[in-house]
Amino acid sequence: MHGLYKQAKLQAVTRAAFTSIRFFLSQATFMRSHRDSYDYTYLLQHCIGTKSIKQVHAQIIIGGFEQNPFVATKLVGKYTECSDSNMVDARKVFDCLWDRDVFMWNMVIQGYANLGPFVEALNVYVAMRGSGVSANRYTYPFVLKACGAMKDRRKGQVIHGQVVKSGFDSDVFVGNALVAFYAKCQEVETSRRVFDGIPQKDIVTWNSMISGYTVNGYADEALVLFHAMLKDETIRGPDSATLVGVLPACVQEAATQEGLWIHSYIIKSGMEVDAALGSGLISMYANCGRLKSAQDVFDRISDKNIVVWNAMIRCYGMHGHADEALKMFSELVEIGLRPDSVIFLCLLSTCSHAGKVAKGWELFERMGDYGIEKNDQHYACMVDLLGRAGFLGEAVEFIKTMPVRAGKDVYGALLGACRIHNNIELAEEVAGKLFVMDPDNAGRYIILAKMYEDVGRWEDAATMRKTLGEKKIRKPFGCSSIEVDCVRHTFGVEDESHPFTEQIFDTLERLDRIMEKSQ
Repeated sequence: MHGLYKQAKLQAVTRAAFTSIRFFLSQATFMRSHRDSYDYTYLLQHCIGTKSIKQVHAQIIIGGFEQNPFVATKLVGKYTECSDSNMVDARKVFDCLWDRDVFMWNMVIQGYANLGPFVEALNVYVAMRGSGVSANRYTYPFVLKACGAMKDRRKGQVIHGQVVKSGFDSDVFVGNALVAFYAKCQEVETSRRVFDGIPQKDIVTWNSMISGYTVNGYADEALVLFHAMLKDETIRGPDSATLVGVLPACVQEAATQEGLWIHSYIIKSGMEVDAALGSGLISMYANCGRLKSAQDVFDRISDKNIVVWNAMIRCYGMHGHADEALKMFSELVEIGLRPDSVIFLCLLSTCSHAGKVAKGWELFERMGDYGIEKNDQHYACMVDLLGRAGFLGEAVEFIKTMPVRAGKDVYGALLGACRIHNNIELAEEVAGKLFVMDPDNAGRYIILAKMYEDVGRWEDAATMRKTLGEKKIRKPFGCSSIEVDCVRHTFGVEDESHPFTEQIFDTLERLDRIMEKSQ
């Protein structure tokens, strides 16, 4: 009902806008001599869709206002806003202008940075510099956004150099864009250096760095920075963007306390739980096993998009509630939402762990009905589905008939299935492929070594482990973490890197002595 209401409201607004425009244009015969730039900008303000913009555009040309900077700026902005992700019309208006100020150049650069092609944002920026117009504090963020979208580190660094030469390196607006750019290019340390160099940080500065840490897998650093932001007296408190950025870090680090605090803060502050924030909360509750809390959040989100549904389906799937996950998928389809590749990946994994081979096959076949292209991960899920159920022969045949070349994920799933069902002959064959495809993954060698040990082939097991040493391939160490006074401390096996190592080991020795005396 909510969606139908929004659609009806939009239609009503559109009809009203067209009525206003038709009335104005119908007066063209006797009002033309009295019309000024304000009239056109007023009309453009009320245009909804490209068709109505072009009608007003035609009258602008007839009235001789196409070179008016006020009207042209509004026209370019409106085309950029309503042209269905296409900059063609806006660019035509821009190219016909004789005199362009920095505001006009910025609008076109911004349009390309938002809609693409991103390289055109840089091309227009270069043309602007060549025309003698100097960039301002708004130009650089748009150009850096385009560089970040292309992950073009080299060009972004050139822009950074020009920022410094122009004296905008201490500007918070430009600094925020630099933090976001380097984070998108996975230059997290550089991003942090820029962050530290911004003298007056605003909420966007903190959000950009927290999000940069989270997206690049630095969850612990994201949480530490989040706590530091809460202590900054110049910041009133986290906003929705802050929480959307830090919630995935809570999921990665299993930071339940932070996640619960965030949800409490949302409720107390009266913040709206939209799709982005809601999906983050659902994932957080899913990760700590609170399915009912996740479902409550899901039920309270008024405008659920595909990301929200995916988070809830994943929540049920990861905890073995396959029937609930499949039921939610049916509901999603019934209300008219189009499932994406991520949802099918989640469902296939759910079916695999639940042993629902027939249902998994059915879902795999239905992907084509929604125009979803199967990727390596989907094929890996199907191999895992067949392999876990004991259909190793079928899994091998499935790989042979795949329309794409099987990658390490596919063969990794098959090796795992061989381990479950103790098929050492097939495991040797699959492992041989993986040693070529994924030579630095210690897990492949260890699986085969353990299988050799299970059947008493000690020499072969020793050879596998010796190979690991010779190739200097090391399995990542496990670690533990503890939170003390809102600060998370992480420890690895025999880790002596912590600044309070001596105190920690002294405490452990005293605890050992106490335990010995109590026995």
